[in-house]
Amino acid sequence: MTLAAPTHDRGITTLALDSPANRNALSARLVGALGEALDACAADTAVRAVVLTHTGTTFCAGADLTAPPDPAAFVALMRRIVTLPQPVVARVTGHVRAGGLGLLSACDISVAGPGASFALTESRLGLAPAVVSIPLLARMDPAAAARYFLTGERFDAAEATRTGLLTLAADDVDKALEPVLDGLRRASPQGLKASKELVTATVLEDFDQHAEDLIARSAALFTSAEAREGMTAFLERRDPAWVL
Repeated sequence: MTLAAPTHDRGITTLALDSPANRNALSARLVGALGEALDACAADTAVRAVVLTHTGTTFCAGADLTAPPDPAAFVALMRRIVTLPQPVVARVTGHVRAGGLGLLSACDISVAGPGASFALTESRLGLAPAVVSIPLLARMDPAAAARYFLTGERFDAAEATRTGLLTLAADDVDKALEPVLDGLRRASPQGLKASKELVTATVLEDFDQHAEDLIARSAALFTSAEAREGMTAFLERRDPAWVL
């Protein structure tokens, strides 16, 4: 299982990442399934907005290191979220790591609870948040992005909101989402689409200008000796050779 069956409630379709065995890691299969589900939402005139959420304690652990997706396919997925005619709202009650932050930052609105935590762990694996930087750098405060891109530190929902990554941190995520979803239900489909095009124009330009180069960088890093050591150490639950 990669996605739970979609649910529908008064114009809101909920898509839940449902691969808790690997902490909803971004496998090629999950990336493909989510892309197909988003395409179905785009084609359905009854869908006013999409809520992207998860089962288990992790929203998304980043790339599945045992079966990573093609970087180009993941870029296409993030771009699909950005270009979807309906708003996409992230509902997060668990952990978000590495590529999962790219998925999150591609969404239009995001709400996370007190159990959520965030980290860009790529630098600790001999990698870099290359392709995920496209939507991330459009949202995050530059000083915060520099810190967390480089150090891989973990931060909470309050800090994620302060940096611009999240729209809102809330003790009760579903209660916080009520006025958001009510507002989306009251908006016209045409109004939502046109308004979303305004707020996503800059990040779409970044996708068009930088995606090809960043895909190449990501692929080169994944096949490097240093990254092989980092990923092997992670899977073996030990420090990589470079840790001082």
